[in-house]
Amino acid sequence: MGGNSNSNCSAKVATVSDLLQRAAASCLSQRFLPGTRALDEDGWSSEEEALNWNENERNVRERDSNEREDSIARAIAREKDEEEEEEEKRLRLWEEDKDKDQDQDKNPLLSSTTSDQQDLKKLEALLAQVFDSVSSVKRAYRTLQQAHCPWDPHKMHAADAGVVSELRKLERLRNRFRRGRGRETGPVAAPSLSEAVAPYEAALDDLKKQLKVKEAEAENLRQKLRNSEASFCRKGQGQWRSTHSNRWTKGGPPLGGGGGGGVQATPIPHLFEVCMHQVKSASKSFASQLLVLMRAARWDIPAALQTLIPGAAVGSASNLLSQHPKYALESYINSRLFHGFEHESFYMDGSLASLIDPAAFRRNCFSQFCDMRTMDPTEMLGVLPTCQFGRFAATKYLSLVHEKMEESLFGHKEQRQQVVAGTHPRTEFYAEFLHMAKAVWMLHLLAFALDPAPTHFEVRKGAEFQPEFMESVVRFPSGRVPAGSVVAFSVAPGFRLSNGSVVRARVYLNPGNPGQ
Repeated sequence: MGGNSNSNCSAKVATVSDLLQRAAASCLSQRFLPGTRALDEDGWSSEEEALNWNENERNVRERDSNEREDSIARAIAREKDEEEEEEEKRLRLWEEDKDKDQDQDKNPLLSSTTSDQQDLKKLEALLAQVFDSVSSVKRAYRTLQQAHCPWDPHKMHAADAGVVSELRKLERLRNRFRRGRGRETGPVAAPSLSEAVAPYEAALDDLKKQLKVKEAEAENLRQKLRNSEASFCRKGQGQWRSTHSNRWTKGGPPLGGGGGGGVQATPIPHLFEVCMHQVKSASKSFASQLLVLMRAARWDIPAALQTLIPGAAVGSASNLLSQHPKYALESYINSRLFHGFEHESFYMDGSLASLIDPAAFRRNCFSQFCDMRTMDPTEMLGVLPTCQFGRFAATKYLSLVHEKMEESLFGHKEQRQQVVAGTHPRTEFYAEFLHMAKAVWMLHLLAFALDPAPTHFEVRKGAEFQPEFMESVVRFPSGRVPAGSVVAFSVAPGFRLSNGSVVRARVYLNPGNPGQ
């Protein structure tokens, strides 16, 4: 019994070893499937069960292998079918393109009808935009022309910006057309700087040509005006050129720019009185503007005026400049403007035409007076900056507004530099000065046109007031100048005319308690 047991144990051990090796080999070659077991609850299964289990494993592996081979074969077949379909599709499209090309060769007009119609519509739309842009450029240029007469720097700047804006729109349309052509004929190189500037240069050349034409027309009109005025003056008729001639037959006409007033055919003393009134009004206006600028620049007005008018506020008149600085400033202005008035050219040159041929010189002076009466001084000097009146205005401005004064008032010396360079600034301040300078120049021309010429006289400081020769610039409470009043300083000169009348000198009196 013992022998049998030993034999059974050895047989069992051999069987277990064999089972372990087979199980290890199976685990290394294939995973355990769900639901399969190599051991039972009491221990290892029998050899028959292990063999059955290995057989099942082989069947499973074969089935999986077959399934994989079938799926691969199906995928290959599907890809082959797709390739065949794609090839058939390409072949069909090629045949259709070939047929289309054959149709185009037979009748190319029919094949391109649709594309041509689209291109035509695009071209028509582009042309409509071009025409609208050109019309806008013309309107902008017309606005620029209108800003030149009368001269308006602000409107000119805005109109110039409008012209440039419209030209840029036109340039964009040109670039758009070029890009459209580039898609058909190939890429187009970017425009160079010269091509970009070319439209502006062409517009500028066109403006210059039109400006020359306008200047020639203006000069022709001025020449016609001078000829007609000279012809009328030679008639020697004592009537006015105005349509209201009857109104001014016995008196002087209103002067000024474009007011519709006329000028008598021959100079008379009353006309000189009218011109002197205009000088008075213009000098008061300029003095008021200059005083405003001085106050804005925080000047010590009395101290500045004492420097400009030495001795004007001495002794009992020490407070006059602080009470009425505008009269002292007007006195300074008139002293500069009327300096050299007795000479035929304000001593700007050594001319002696009035002595060589007095009659011809008087006619020439009155002819110039007639020519200038309706001219705007700024526009006239813009065309003829170095004419005789231009040289007079430049000389008086440099004498009146010295370098330090201008720099203090404006913070720069640009106006003075332009005047020294022979041009005339287009500023509001200089325009006001030119208005005053023109009034004095017209009075000077008329004085030398009269025969005999008016006698110019100045009133000295300390002179006793004489109402027939002097006019007080301030009004007294009683309406009458107190007896014994004396002149503190002269504001404007006076003139004695050939007919016996007197243009009284304007003076500031002292002492007293004058009121406005």
